[in-house]
Amino acid sequence: MTAASGRILTCMALDPPRTLSPSKVSAFTNCPLAFRYSQIEHRPEPPSPPAVKGTLVHSALEGLFWHHVPGQRTPAAAAAELERSWDELQDDDEFVQLELGPESADAFLADARTLVDNYFRLEDPNEAHAVGIELGVETLVDGMRLRGIIDRLDVAPDGSLIVVDYKTGRAPSERFERGSMGGVQTYALLCESLLGRAPAEVRLLYLRQPIAISSVATEQSIRGQRKRALAVWTAIERACGTEDFRPHVGPLCDYCGFKSSCPAFAA
Repeated sequence: MTAASGRILTCMALDPPRTLSPSKVSAFTNCPLAFRYSQIEHRPEPPSPPAVKGTLVHSALEGLFWHHVPGQRTPAAAAAELERSWDELQDDDEFVQLELGPESADAFLADARTLVDNYFRLEDPNEAHAVGIELGVETLVDGMRLRGIIDRLDVAPDGSLIVVDYKTGRAPSERFERGSMGGVQTYALLCESLLGRAPAEVRLLYLRQPIAISSVATEQSIRGQRKRALAVWTAIERACGTEDFRPHVGPLCDYCGFKSSCPAFAA
């Protein structure tokens, strides 16, 4: 009789995504079934005006830092970057699919201008020392491949790092404020894994109100985010193995592109 040792490999019924990102964590926790449709089965989703507008505003603020040195980052410069981004957006597939008429397009751009103007009410970009813009980061964390894009990584005067994330939606209520920091805390975890040190601060800039929400990235908060990410990844792998992705019915369902094919709303 012989003894066998080693690890038994099992095949999952569905292949999990290659990487985990803050947006995927949010997508799975908001609704596992919608996550399956978008991230596992890659079903097409109709583009949403808020998401496309967010892309436009992010592009303008990215250009403000890429193309203008400190002292030149003015509201006029940001407005010029927005116009440049708007011109480029006209050929974007997602924007074209919105099929905006002339009046709707004007309102869309006017609202984007308001968001960009509001940015200057939150901080002076000439005082920021950005060392990374739209910084793609990816690393292995306890066997899980974690990735994300940091809107801006700053170095403070004392040499510490600051993660900055732009948000074009409304700020969460005080009840949900802690949950809103989860994604940007993941970036703190990524910084620690890649750079060997965590940022001293993570900052969300909500351009709609406008309001800034900041949090200190501590060893405890990063450890907690690591555990949360691993727990979500384990749940995703388990769901892929059993093909059990259950819908979460709630207010977000009214904005879901998969509502028509969701069994929770079957006639």
